[in-house]
Amino acid sequence: MKIKNIILLLCFLIGFNHLNAKNDGWINILNEGGNNKGILCTQAIQKSIDKASKQGGGTIFFPAGNYLTGPIKLKSNITIYLDAGALLKFSNNFDDYLPYVEMRYEGLMMKTFSPLFYAKDAENISIKGRGVIDGQGEAWWNEVYRIETAKGPIPPTKYQTMWVEQNKGIVYSPYYQRTIDKHFFRPAFFQTISCKNILIEGVTFQNSPFWTINPVFCDNITVTGITIFNPHSPNTDGINPSSCKNVHISNCHISVGDDCITIKSGRDEDGRKYGVPTENVTITNCTMLSGHGGVVIGSEMSGGIKKITISNCVFDGTDRGIRIKSARGRGGVVEDIRVDNVVMKNIKEEAFMMNLFYDKNTVEEPVSERTPIFRNIHISNVTGTDVKKAGTVLGITEMPVQNISFSNINIQSTEGFTLNTTDNVEFHDAKITTTLGASFKIENSNNLILDNVATMKPIANTPLIKLKDVSNMAVTNNFPMFATDVFLEADGAKTKAVYLKNNIFNNVTKVLKKGNDLDKNAIIE
Repeated sequence: MKIKNIILLLCFLIGFNHLNAKNDGWINILNEGGNNKGILCTQAIQKSIDKASKQGGGTIFFPAGNYLTGPIKLKSNITIYLDAGALLKFSNNFDDYLPYVEMRYEGLMMKTFSPLFYAKDAENISIKGRGVIDGQGEAWWNEVYRIETAKGPIPPTKYQTMWVEQNKGIVYSPYYQRTIDKHFFRPAFFQTISCKNILIEGVTFQNSPFWTINPVFCDNITVTGITIFNPHSPNTDGINPSSCKNVHISNCHISVGDDCITIKSGRDEDGRKYGVPTENVTITNCTMLSGHGGVVIGSEMSGGIKKITISNCVFDGTDRGIRIKSARGRGGVVEDIRVDNVVMKNIKEEAFMMNLFYDKNTVEEPVSERTPIFRNIHISNVTGTDVKKAGTVLGITEMPVQNISFSNINIQSTEGFTLNTTDNVEFHDAKITTTLGASFKIENSNNLILDNVATMKPIANTPLIKLKDVSNMAVTNNFPMFATDVFLEADGAKTKAVYLKNNIFNNVTKVLKKGNDLDKNAIIE
């Protein structure tokens, strides 16, 4: 009997030690001088991170409760874990975010306030759990509003003076002058620079001072299952990888005051100097509510953006769906983009926007490193309802938007697609039902295919397709199923080699309406 009891005791002790071994590396912040009563405990948090780092890494554990902190500097092999019921708030005292550190702000490297979570040259960083992280951004937003709405000159704050002193010699484009003149640059919620192996999972971010998740020059980033909620706030983008590679974004729910997910790679000359593209990005199974765009590429894309897939997403209430934007002077190439299986509803502007005229004040210039390029972009299996405009594709004279396709698209919108200055664009199985104007309006473009395009509700005396100065185009395999007054309207002295083949026009009153400047041989039936 005694031997049996001794054996049971040994088993218990072995199990107890095994449990302790499992807990090695977990640091409860409440045991390290922190508190969950909402009293500032930045030092305790940072000391816990430093302690774990010296031991080779570990997890800083926040049990349920309210916490208040200043900026947190993350290190290699560190996990921040917020348990369900934990609320981590960041201080709204600007002094807590001094001294200034090097960071990238809207694609420009500079010194300014420390991001709320910050790391440089680290690896194996994680933020996990079911807790909430609150950036308390309202103080930052109000300061921006104060500066921007001032009527006439106002005395600079010490922060603005510091910015000027610490950023001498910074190079930026005239387009950015208005932003620079403020000399006040808010911190990102999470910005890591030159880090690798980053995981953000499960937590909720809210009230970010500026962009929320913003890794820069990083490799192997996974953001999954998080919620971002930044209501009625300026420039509070959700997830913005910048000059990163191997990025995986999935199962996220985002509602913000700017773009929900934006892919970037630096601004103008500064971005081209580093020349680091964002590449190998997957975005899947996400829902986007309020935001200027669902998934946006640019306008800071001077280092290039390539190999991006966007799939299985819902945009409900964003200003735009898929938006790709740039301007003369940016440079860089956006290419090899795939969008598939997306549902959009209540889109306040365009479902799709590809715009090389983001800065409308530029003029044509010779092709150079300053010339932005959009090419090899393919979109399929999209449904959109309650959309203001189906889409706009707008190139610049010296660089048309190239090699674009839309396949199996069904959109109900006020206005249809507008294409201007494009080359090699195809629509296959596209039903664009409008209440105002043509479903497809195409100008100054070459090498096009419209294959099985339609509207479900033809508009009286309004063409399905409207062309001007278009060449080398096939309009094929079309069968308007509903009574249609005008199928195609064409004009422009440069319009030529437009082929109408394999179409059935039994329900069309007038197949072709010719404009005054149209050459008589331009349309080949």
